[in-house]
Amino acid sequence: MCCLPLALAAQENDKQALDSLLTAWHQAASDADFDAYFGLMAPGAAFIGTDASENWDKEAFMAFSRPYFEQGKAWSFKAVQRNIYLGPDGKTAWFDELLDTWMQLCRGSGAAVKTPGGWKIAHYVLSMTIPNEEVDGAILLKKASDSLVRARLSGEIQD
Repeated sequence: MCCLPLALAAQENDKQALDSLLTAWHQAASDADFDAYFGLMAPGAAFIGTDASENWDKEAFMAFSRPYFEQGKAWSFKAVQRNIYLGPDGKTAWFDELLDTWMQLCRGSGAAVKTPGGWKIAHYVLSMTIPNEEVDGAILLKKASDSLVRARLSGEIQD
């Protein structure tokens, strides 16, 4: 029982470190700081964007993102809500966050790993939020493009 308060304090410290990591990561994008942004991602990290075609490993995401950072403004996301969960091993965590973005509210979710250099983002998924009462309109809006993606993935259409 004597160690329980220490364990809880360590968990709270990790949650604070993860919150700071995510805030710094979003700030680095807003500041167009390429090295800082990608330095906060683990080697082999994955980023999944809002478009069905956007499923990148870290290197591919770096290549995609570089022109935006070089223009001096990548993107600006600010968390308005964030939940962080720690795995029982103390070396993995997962999170979700509601973000204020140029696309209006989006949801980010992902996983992080504790490395010798601190916590790093290992996997991140960015999703647009759609109010339930707007789903029918969103389905109609994306039906044609989703059909093309499905056809490409099934091999019916070759690029």
